[in-house]
Amino acid sequence: MALNPEDGKPEEEIPLASMKDGELATDSPAAALPAPVSASSSKPKPKISTTLIVPIWMAFSVSVILYNNHLYHSLDFKYPVFLVTWHLTFATIGTRVLQRTTNLLDGTKDINMNKDMFLKSILPIALLFSGSLILSNSAYLHLSVSYIQMLKAFNAVAVLLISWASRIAEPSRRLGFIVCMISFGVALTSGGELNFTLIGFTIQAFAVLFEASRLVMIEILLHGMKMDPLVSLHYFAPVCALVNLLILPFTEGLAPFYQLARIGPLILFSNAFVAFFLNVAAVFLVGVGSGLILTLAGVLKDILLISASVAFFTAQVTPLQVVGYSIALAGLVLFKTTGSNKK
Repeated sequence: MALNPEDGKPEEEIPLASMKDGELATDSPAAALPAPVSASSSKPKPKISTTLIVPIWMAFSVSVILYNNHLYHSLDFKYPVFLVTWHLTFATIGTRVLQRTTNLLDGTKDINMNKDMFLKSILPIALLFSGSLILSNSAYLHLSVSYIQMLKAFNAVAVLLISWASRIAEPSRRLGFIVCMISFGVALTSGGELNFTLIGFTIQAFAVLFEASRLVMIEILLHGMKMDPLVSLHYFAPVCALVNLLILPFTEGLAPFYQLARIGPLILFSNAFVAFFLNVAAVFLVGVGSGLILTLAGVLKDILLISASVAFFTAQVTPLQVVGYSIALAGLVLFKTTGSNKK
C-alpha cells in the first residue's frame, strides 16, 4: 500500500510486502485472526490505461518527496512529526469522503473489522508505521534526497533478513546472492556520499528497520486479507495520526503551530493533497499494471527523483554512487522479478 508519502511505491494489496520490497512467501499464524467477510456486490472500479496512470503516479510520487524537502529546507519548516500528522489527518478525512462519494473504498466491505482484529493487527502495524514515517521524514533534515533514495534500496534486504529471522520465508543461495549484491551497492553509495552525517544515516537506518518490520508484520498478521492502498489508508491513517499526536508534544511541541501563519494554508493543503492523491493514483496503477510494470515504474521513479534532487536542490552524486546504486538497483530488479519466487 502506498501509505508512505515519502516513498511513494505502491503495494498491490496486502499481503504483498510492497513494491519496494517484493513478495514474501509465508506460513502465517494469521489463521487465528478473524477471517474477512467476502462482499461480492462491489461495483468495479474505473480503469485508466497504463500509459496514462504510470506517468501520473510517478509525477505524484516525485512531487511528494520534493515538496516535503522544499518545506524542510527552502521554507525552513523543519517539523517532520507535525507534517506527517497533518498528512495522516488529511488522509483520514479524505478516505471517508471518498468512501461516501465513490466506489474506490468498496474494499472496506470485505473486511470484518472488530476489536480483536484492531488490537492484534491494526494497532501494532500502525505503531510501526508511525515510527517509519516519522524517522524517514526526519532523515531529510540531515541527508540529501538522492542519498536517501539510494539507502532505501536496502529495504528489500531488511525485509528478507527479518522474514528469515521470523521463519516466514526460507533463505536460499539466490536470495543470499541478491542480499550481498544490494548490500554491496548500498555500501558503495555510502562510501561515495560527500555530505554523509552519522545522525542522518542512523535515523534512516532505523526508518528502514521500522518499515521492514511493518511489512513483515503485515505478512504475519494480515495474511490473506486484501487491502488496496486506499483501504489500508482508511484503517491505518486515523490510528497513526492519533499516535503521532501523542508524540508531537514531546518532540516538536507548539513550535510548528507558531509557523503556520508564515507557511500559509495554500502550502499546507496543497502538500497534503499531493500526498493523498498519490495513494489514489496507486490504486489505479496497481489495477492495471503487471508486477514487471510496477517494478520498472518504481526504478524509473527513483532515477528521476535522484535526477530532480540534483537539478533542484543541488544534491551531489559522485561516480562511485552511480556505480553502487546501479548494482543495488540491478539486485532489486532481480529480487522483484525472480528472487522472491524462486528458492
